[in-house]
Amino acid sequence: MISAIRNSRMEEFKQHYRSLDALLIDDIQFFAGKDRSMEEFFHTFNALLEGQKRIILASDKFPRDLDGIEDRLKTRFNWGLTVQIESPDLETRVAILRKKAEDAGLRLPNDVSFFIGKRFHSNIRDLEGALQRVIASMRLKCVNTVTMDFVQNALRDQLASQDKMVSMSNIKKIVSQYYNIRVTDMDSKSRTRSLARPRQIAMALSKELTNHSLPEIGDEFGGRDHTTVLHAQRKVAELRESDPKLEEEYRILFRTLTS
Repeated sequence: MISAIRNSRMEEFKQHYRSLDALLIDDIQFFAGKDRSMEEFFHTFNALLEGQKRIILASDKFPRDLDGIEDRLKTRFNWGLTVQIESPDLETRVAILRKKAEDAGLRLPNDVSFFIGKRFHSNIRDLEGALQRVIASMRLKCVNTVTMDFVQNALRDQLASQDKMVSMSNIKKIVSQYYNIRVTDMDSKSRTRSLARPRQIAMALSKELTNHSLPEIGDEFGGRDHTTVLHAQRKVAELRESDPKLEEEYRILFRTLTS
């Protein structure tokens, strides 16, 4: 659009986009605060809608949560089907990793596949990046067989960076902020639901996002026993199945910690 404005070709630009059979736009949240772009997109949206064409939009938030986007656009976004696309689960990540490895002529042992799949969980680009780094290291060092020790060494910088980003102290801080409680409440002996539930969620996230053992997680949360952590992990998993609100909250926290 900027190029069209600079070259006085706006009419051509409008005609092109308003005659499409399908319009796909990623990161629609970046329209925020750009009045000229929103104005043009508003009319393009209407033209495509009237022509019964398809419009597919992607963003990092639900339409109602898009700050800086005009209400008339958010209203139109809500007319369609809104689908939340989550990060793939561990089994799916491992399957993708194995397929990518096979395409590259590499066979990954089970323990290596699950190790990489567990550690690189935020998005598929990170997963592929880890695999490419392993492959590059193998070629550089003329290695033909993949072992756990080799993979850990090849990915040591990325793993160290991850460990810094996703720490139990950071998990406690983010979860406390989300539920508007004090970080010290995570370590307290209080069992009131308003404190116990965020604490359980923080414990579950610590088990999923770090390599710490149950006793280590218990120690971090006020010196609790490992059975308390195990109960918290199982309770949160149970609630995520039965309570859509808690499931959404968990996913939001997960994305915040891994993005």
